[in-house]
Amino acid sequence: MWLQLRLYLLVGLMFAILYGIIMGVGYLLGISGFTFYLLIIGVAIGFILLQYMIGPAIVGWTMRIKYVTEQEQPRLYQMVAELAQKAGLPKTPKVGISQLQIPNAFAFGRMQRDARVCVTKGIMDILTEDELKAVLGHEISHIKHRDVMVITMLSVIPMICYMLYVTFFWGSFRSRDRDSGGAMIIGGVALVMYFITSLLVMYGSRIREYYADLGSTELGNRPHHLATALYKLSLASARIPKHTLKQTEGMKAFFLNDPSKALYEVRELKDIDLDMSGTIDPDELLALSSKTIKLRTGDKLLEVLSTHPNMVKRVKHLAQLSFNTAE
Repeated sequence: MWLQLRLYLLVGLMFAILYGIIMGVGYLLGISGFTFYLLIIGVAIGFILLQYMIGPAIVGWTMRIKYVTEQEQPRLYQMVAELAQKAGLPKTPKVGISQLQIPNAFAFGRMQRDARVCVTKGIMDILTEDELKAVLGHEISHIKHRDVMVITMLSVIPMICYMLYVTFFWGSFRSRDRDSGGAMIIGGVALVMYFITSLLVMYGSRIREYYADLGSTELGNRPHHLATALYKLSLASARIPKHTLKQTEGMKAFFLNDPSKALYEVRELKDIDLDMSGTIDPDELLALSSKTIKLRTGDKLLEVLSTHPNMVKRVKHLAQLSFNTAE
């Protein structure tokens, strides 16, 4: 409940910031007419609709997705269908397999009826059925919570701030008007708000990852299965050449975990894997649930600039879910 509340509060804060920016720009420019505000709101809605309409096509092309039928991948399709039914989705999402070599999974789509759940080629070779089901439960939860739509709306706000920065700050250099100083101030404030709102969007992305992890357990998956899946994906991604990882740099926010941080995550997760088995079992999760996680300053900064939570904190969250289940 607290995760959901934090996301709602974040959405409210972001749109309050957008409202403040629009009103501030109008005040500094001496604009009081309704037309200006309607124009800015129209631009924002236009950006949202554009991302909403072309987003799935861009993801499908970038991720090189091949959609499969129940006859082609019966077990994978059946797992997605069962989880979708448990989650109360109106229909089974389209099931796809990405041709990317990076083992991972992701979900996207315009709405619940247009949702797609995809896995990459390598993931089914390294996860057990229970682990894969936990991963798919995470992705189904993203669809259930309408996370793609929420993040799409939030990400428009930094785009508007950046647009205002370019328009006013750089436009002031080309203007000989006496009021160009005011335009420069507007541009400078817009740039600062661009960085702030971008950090807030990443914070929202991290919240939705925790929320989807919780959602997977609510669909009947065991926390240690998802924790082990995250561990195995990090281990596998750490062996992939850097030039291969760079191919998905712009799309890593969609993934279950961030492949670019795999080496760093493996070093952290090996401290949790007490028996060095390559898995995180229920006893190891229960042991972690009683520990206090203290991140170094560098780790905290890295997390602030990331779309995914710190992996140890994320597994700690799963450990707490496991502890609650055990009680």
